[in-house]
Amino acid sequence: MTKSFLNSVVVIPARFESTRFPGKPLEKIDQKPMIQHVYEQASLARRPSEVIVATDDKRIKLAVESFGGAVKMTAKTHQSGTERIAEIIPKLDTDLVVNVQADEPLIDPASIDAAIEPFDSDPELIVSTIKSLATQEELKDSNVVKVVTDHKGYALYFSRSSIPFHKRNNEFQDIFFKHIGLYVYHKNFFDNFSKLLKCELEQLENLEQLRFLYNGYRIKVIHYESKSIGVDTPEDLVKVKRILEKGSKKLADK
Repeated sequence: MTKSFLNSVVVIPARFESTRFPGKPLEKIDQKPMIQHVYEQASLARRPSEVIVATDDKRIKLAVESFGGAVKMTAKTHQSGTERIAEIIPKLDTDLVVNVQADEPLIDPASIDAAIEPFDSDPELIVSTIKSLATQEELKDSNVVKVVTDHKGYALYFSRSSIPFHKRNNEFQDIFFKHIGLYVYHKNFFDNFSKLLKCELEQLENLEQLRFLYNGYRIKVIHYESKSIGVDTPEDLVKVKRILEKGSKKLADK
């Protein structure tokens, strides 16, 4: 008997007006806008049947259409990527929605499949995400979100601070993890999403996933070693460009 897997669709929420880095989805990397890199990487994942950009900005819409991508317009009032996805979820024929952030041009397609996989064996699962080992530099960077989990791999907390606290901070161990910018939601999650209470922790950390934890949702966190770098600042963009330039040079040398 063949096992049936849940259907999944990738949605990339993208907005132009970013507080720290306005217009970053359209920043050029190797002659392509960043949103195109994210779209193309997500399209390489095995499990999702479709990739869609959800945006409130016509400039992003035109950029996506120019490279043949699928795009849906949304309201300008959304405060988070999940809120933007919630607007279009009624129009999607899918069991699962993968939220890939628009500032992850190096997202590993296999990490998307890894985040989807737990849903195959757990009918109660509602939300999953990814973690990778953090470097000492990343622990000090407030733009890099850190996560701690329980013994079953469910999130205890996410923070921009270094967690957990290590009193012997001269000893760096493989217990510090960063959060990779993607989530997988079961479509049932959106039945009550608009009713979720917002909390001070979410506002203080500027992390929407803390709203999920505050309202009692369990977030499964899969350990997958990804080299993805989220582009939160112009400095991050320079790092990504260097990585892609090295990759292009290696290919050219072959």
